[in-house]
Amino acid sequence: MRRNKCEECNGLIKEKEVDYFFLGQNLGKYKAEVCTKCGEQVFGEEVVEKVQKKAKELGLWNLHAKVKVNQVGNSIAVTITKPISEFLNLKKGKDVDIYPENKKRLIIEIPY
Repeated sequence: MRRNKCEECNGLIKEKEVDYFFLGQNLGKYKAEVCTKCGEQVFGEEVVEKVQKKAKELGLWNLHAKVKVNQVGNSIAVTITKPISEFLNLKKGKDVDIYPENKKRLIIEIPY
């Protein structure tokens, strides 16, 4: 069922073709309901299935991993899985910047 008003801001909803980004990668243009006021985008079920298929084809799907914190000398280490390291183009010896965003999130930035 097509929406007429945005649930977030009460703006009008228009159907448009928009770029779908997943993990920073543009997966193409897809039909979405877009709020003309706040810009919220809602994709239909068939679009979500197409996006998931495209993400899987590109190796972007399931880049989530649960890993243990290990002891290395006086420091601790977190292992980055091979699929994630390949996605990020991380190699042994590469420098990265690491800092806490808050008590629950650690940021690793990879310089170009």
